[in-house]
Amino acid sequence: MLPLPLSSHPIARAENPAILTGKSPERERQIDDICTMIRNTARAGIPALKYNLTLIGVVRTEPSAGRGGARYSTFSYAKARQEPPLTEAGPVPADVYWERITYFLDRVVPVAEEHKVRLACHPQDPGMPPGKGYRGVETVLGSVEGLKRFVAIRESAYHGLNFCQGTVAAMLQDPGREIFDVIRYFGSRRTLFNVHFRNIQGRFLDFRETFIDDGDVDMLEALRVYQEVGYDGMLMPDHVPQVAGDERGRQAFAYTFGYIKALLRVLEASA
Repeated sequence: MLPLPLSSHPIARAENPAILTGKSPERERQIDDICTMIRNTARAGIPALKYNLTLIGVVRTEPSAGRGGARYSTFSYAKARQEPPLTEAGPVPADVYWERITYFLDRVVPVAEEHKVRLACHPQDPGMPPGKGYRGVETVLGSVEGLKRFVAIRESAYHGLNFCQGTVAAMLQDPGREIFDVIRYFGSRRTLFNVHFRNIQGRFLDFRETFIDDGDVDMLEALRVYQEVGYDGMLMPDHVPQVAGDERGRQAFAYTFGYIKALLRVLEASA
């Protein structure tokens, strides 16, 4: 799986901004470029591409203290400073955002189907309050209901999710209880193309990203649910805590990889 140049950067730093600002004729040209990339991906024998459809990027507030002196990436909507009040895209209400997403999917999913390349979209991180949004943008892919609507726009074996478990958990009021049925919903519909296997503490609008074994979600139970729904893709570390002296998070990533491998061994042993 490779990334398309539709990243998690805010719109001011986006590689193909017109796709989400709706500005023509740039939008059509940029979507044409994405379609060419899908065709080239198929020619190279690569089966999947991942991408984001965000205008505001990944929003966080001040980090908080975590286990062993680590710093946990944190988001508190109550503390978030919405400055300036609008992004470069201006006001983007939900209906406008959905129109732009649908326009994009209507163009690219048929190309993905023709060339048998799966397109995996990352949820918006974090979700924001419905009707309020953030800096004038309604984060329509920042809720479970929004993701359900998204996968239903073009029902296809080549249109699905880069399912970030940590991001989706942060959409819920009780992640430790609710996340498993969310995995079942999308997994049973075969729309999980990739999994970012990350844990959090907290809930919607007030959470922090923890070490994989220090959050509110039982990660072994989550793994059992992925097995239950027949998920056969990757389990990837996503964001990791900041540890003093840990250049580029290498130790934290190694810890996460090791924990994932241990969980897989437990799952195998209990089969």
